[in-house]
Amino acid sequence: MNTSSNRNARWSDLRLRLISAAVIVPVAVFCIVMGGVAYEAMLLLVSLGLVYEGMAMAGVASGRGQYTWRGALLLLWPVVGLVCAIRNEWRAALALMLSAVVFGPAQWASVAVASLGGLSLLWLREPSFGAVVVLFIVAVVIASDSGAYISGRIFGGPKLAPRISPGKTRSGALGGLVCAGLAGMAIAVFFGSGTPLGGLIWGMILGCASQSGDLAESAAKRRVGIKDSGKLIPGHGGLLDRFDGLLAAAPLAALVSLCVPGQVFWKTRPDDILTAFLHFFVSP
Repeated sequence: MNTSSNRNARWSDLRLRLISAAVIVPVAVFCIVMGGVAYEAMLLLVSLGLVYEGMAMAGVASGRGQYTWRGALLLLWPVVGLVCAIRNEWRAALALMLSAVVFGPAQWASVAVASLGGLSLLWLREPSFGAVVVLFIVAVVIASDSGAYISGRIFGGPKLAPRISPGKTRSGALGGLVCAGLAGMAIAVFFGSGTPLGGLIWGMILGCASQSGDLAESAAKRRVGIKDSGKLIPGHGGLLDRFDGLLAAAPLAALVSLCVPGQVFWKTRPDDILTAFLHFFVSP
């Protein structure tokens, strides 16, 4: 009887997670494929939500009397930065992200995370193959999260980081990385971009980044004593709970893309990274 109850408890939130995914994923894919205004509007709205949740975690809410003006300003900060980037004013966008430090370290962190993730996804969508690149990242992050959820509940075992996130297991982390690699390989094969091996390797690398972002957000929530960053998405919590992995994987993908301009980033080899590094730091 107890075994059955424990098994049901393990999967108690699966139904809500599936329903939420059935709504979010098609909308996100539509906006990614369409690009333009639809994609930009999605990034702007998500950035607003991310900063709002980050403000609440940092103790700055838009409805607390004297903090109202700070809350409104913080909410607008990443939006203005994204608008600058949409208008190809990338230096101004980066300057805005860095200048948010004037609000304090905790508030700056929420703006920086939302801005860096949004700017990375916006920049990655720019080239002619941009939709494929963004779909690769999204597929890898979803596969990593889903693989970790399923394998962790099936196999259980030792905890990955019990002080940070007691629910995560090493088996879940391994299953998530395997699924992330397979998702990357599948995208590379389906779209005929890069090699299957490159898709597998970079899928696993981004899967590792995604899990690191998840753990970082869990550590932040534990520090402020909350379980979820919000309640917007049933079965997942808030936007930060859902997109924490993407916010870590997208900037890494954008950085790697700089090493192979004009190509999908999963074509990047170690010598490409070394060449780009030497060109940036050594070349006059």
